[in-house]
Amino acid sequence: MTAKKNSAAGNTGVVTNILVVGIGGQGIMTAADVLSQAALALGYDVKKTEVAGMAQRGGVVTSHVRFGEKVFSPAIRPGDTDMMIAFEPAEALRWQSHLKPGAVAMVNDYPLKPPVVSIGLYDYPEAPLVQLAQSSVKLHHFNAGEAAIELGDRRLVNSIMLGAIADHLPFPPDILEQALLNRFQRKGEALTVLNRQAFTLGRRAFNKNNYSETA
Repeated sequence: MTAKKNSAAGNTGVVTNILVVGIGGQGIMTAADVLSQAALALGYDVKKTEVAGMAQRGGVVTSHVRFGEKVFSPAIRPGDTDMMIAFEPAEALRWQSHLKPGAVAMVNDYPLKPPVVSIGLYDYPEAPLVQLAQSSVKLHHFNAGEAAIELGDRRLVNSIMLGAIADHLPFPPDILEQALLNRFQRKGEALTVLNRQAFTLGRRAFNKNNYSETA
């Protein structure tokens, strides 16, 4: 997807690279779509791509989102990621090598083991967030899964995570919030209100819950 940049974007030729990772069924691709639509609304050139390790629910899923004045490729090169939104802590650790020094990593620390772990093909890493905190990234984490359950719907994790990352993006949070709500307005007021609450909860939870930073 592409769009010509207008004056509202306000940025120059810098390209922002965002990696969205997690487990199938957590709303990875929806979150990536919302990020892309927010950037498009500001006139950025946007490229997006998805990689699903398994098509079935429960497989690992990754989406690359890139936007700027001009973007030539949808794929983020290892070491060039500015921000990672990780819906699962082990997946955050697995993609650590794609982050540039000082990148922001926003992580849902609610573990969800994929089938390859459950059937014994791979071991789940021990203390993935501890390992990630020892790197050069700026790590922020909170239990978005538990927050979604408290709101009454596990599927709200993606809206909560978008709220959590909103203040780190190079455009106002309300642009991202509106892009999110636009997806649900056709499905009724109740669902729109619930996702607005999830987005707001994500922003607040980021400020209230545990996080660590390493320079």
